[in-house]
Amino acid sequence: MRQRIGLVAFWKGYDRKLYLKAAKLADKLGYDSFWLPEAWGYDGSTLLAEMACRTKRIKVASGIMNVYSRTPALIAMQAATLQEISDGRFMLGIGTSGKNVIEGLHGVPFAKPLSRTRDVIRVVRTLHSGGKLTDAGVDDPLYRPFALETKPVDPPVPIYVAALKEKAITSIGEHADGWMPIFWPYDRLDVGRGYIEAGARAAGRNPDDVVTAPFTTVIPLGSERARKQAADIIAFYVGGMGDYYKELLTGFGYGAECEEIAARYASKEHRKEAWKAVSEEMIEALTISGDPLHCRRELKRRRDFGLEYPLINLPPNRSWPELAAFITALAPTPWG
Repeated sequence: MRQRIGLVAFWKGYDRKLYLKAAKLADKLGYDSFWLPEAWGYDGSTLLAEMACRTKRIKVASGIMNVYSRTPALIAMQAATLQEISDGRFMLGIGTSGKNVIEGLHGVPFAKPLSRTRDVIRVVRTLHSGGKLTDAGVDDPLYRPFALETKPVDPPVPIYVAALKEKAITSIGEHADGWMPIFWPYDRLDVGRGYIEAGARAAGRNPDDVVTAPFTTVIPLGSERARKQAADIIAFYVGGMGDYYKELLTGFGYGAECEEIAARYASKEHRKEAWKAVSEEMIEALTISGDPLHCRRELKRRRDFGLEYPLINLPPNRSWPELAAFITALAPTPWG
């Protein structure tokens, strides 16, 4: 059986024409989806609309759209629009982002992230099904009985949520269609699935209906080069992206490595050496690296650990020949 695989573009230094070519190639090679992130660069929804018009089969997805910079109703409106433009191929990936971005860039209080995410899902579901905003179950005294004046949203837009903490993942089991973990050890995905199952059972849902779709770093190069790149990426996330990943990985037993990585990363003198504190165990747990054949086999093997729907990060700052080679090397095949 062919494994569903998605590709994720890199937002920084985004090259619109390059990633359009990448999406069209991925469409031809059988990838299931192409995800566009949004941080402080281009507007993701506009890029997705263009991409939907230039592809035929592949799903186009927001990966991720934060739940603060747009109102829940506007997210529902954009999702409905993108679902129509794409002829039913849109997937809504959402997340909270972080306090520095939400408050420092958008000027919006980073308040009640769990409630905000739930409210977005409820509003999208309600408005897309033809219901009124006041029926969404959201406690907002300003809401009035608005309904969308659009065509029916059919098929329903799948909603995937990026989350790392227990309560947020449990909420995914209650409300969403997919979980997008980032830098979560592949052999511990069962922990997150346990949270999803608890949430799904409490809501009367089947937990098997919630897909695990991890953002996955794959480096299809020779062993030494691949491991060095993998260690660099891990060091950046642990040392340079706040405390999210440090806390997560410490909880999974990598506390000593995380402390050393963070200490080196905090020092300008030693930052370039932070990757050396990344253990072989961390590289194995958080990335897939090696020659292309090994990477393909490893993607298939990790399905048994819960890697249902890997979303592979495209390498940044690459020429078109390099990017095309990467996409081709990892393309899904009929046998796996």
